[in-house]
Amino acid sequence: MMINKVTPTILLILVAFIGASSSVARENVEVVGSSTVYPFATVVAERYGRASGKPTPKIESTGSGGGMKLFCSGVGTNYPDVTNASRRMKKSEFDKCQKNGVRDIIEVQVGYDGIVIANSIKSAPMKISRKDIFLALAAKVPGEKEGELIDNPYSTWKQVNASLPDVAIEVLGPPPTSGTRDAFAELGLEGGCKKFAWIKALKKTNKNQYKSVCHTVREDGRYIEVGENDNLIVQKLQANPSVLGVFGFSFLDQNADKVQGALIESVEPTFESISDKSYPISRPLFFYVKKAHIEVVPGILGYLTEFTSERAWGEEGYLAEKGMIPLPTAERKALAQSVRALTPMNGKEPLK
Repeated sequence: MMINKVTPTILLILVAFIGASSSVARENVEVVGSSTVYPFATVVAERYGRASGKPTPKIESTGSGGGMKLFCSGVGTNYPDVTNASRRMKKSEFDKCQKNGVRDIIEVQVGYDGIVIANSIKSAPMKISRKDIFLALAAKVPGEKEGELIDNPYSTWKQVNASLPDVAIEVLGPPPTSGTRDAFAELGLEGGCKKFAWIKALKKTNKNQYKSVCHTVREDGRYIEVGENDNLIVQKLQANPSVLGVFGFSFLDQNADKVQGALIESVEPTFESISDKSYPISRPLFFYVKKAHIEVVPGILGYLTEFTSERAWGEEGYLAEKGMIPLPTAERKALAQSVRALTPMNGKEPLK
């Protein structure tokens, strides 16, 4: 008789958990995803564990793309409950989730972060534009004739822009699985790519070519992938003052005694400039939750509530102290209400 009271979604998740190779239920919430969101998620997990007396959620840094792949693979104890992302879920990822039975997904935007291009405080600060970034790091750049694209020939910053120093282009950054890499390509490279009118026009006539030109990073050794460990980039910048690194603002904020952020189009990456969106390379941060898991894995709802509490993500919250830029008050209140109602994504939003 009781089974009549069980919704199809809950029945599906219960069957998945019972059939899983591990135990029917886990004690720990399992979180994967973005290296940028990782430190924020970790401190929330620790606070939640201490305050509730329940097992502290397990947080793993896999990169946004890697986290989405794991998250969307299925339901049950073999799959994570939550994934962090330093960019919004893609339509292809949403579709994969749906295909694999991950139907009701709760999306939570938690704040903003800036992507910085930093160097050691032992060096002079860089003052660059998004156009400089594109010309320095894109795989293909405009040739002498309009409409001509050539393999990137630039080896020094001075070749890109005569006002920049005559030092080799060497930039350490995240791999393609990283949300920071996705956002850097979209906001940094594409932001500079669009400065060329004929390339910008491709967006209407040949969208695939436009994206390929504007988002593809050179692979000739000038851009060096360093994995999902932003702290490692900071260490390498300390060791080599002539190298630049790409990572989230929070890592700059936490290592201000070691590294400094470049001014992008005369705007310094600061808490205020990212908050008011005057800094050109800033992006929203998210996490995603499987609604069906909430009914089975203890602690998910408590962790979710802690993350979206004013003491955590508010203007005076402990996440702001860690470098996360809070959402405006009205947005936080609306999102918190939606989270409390466990409102899932509808799939009709403008996913890319």
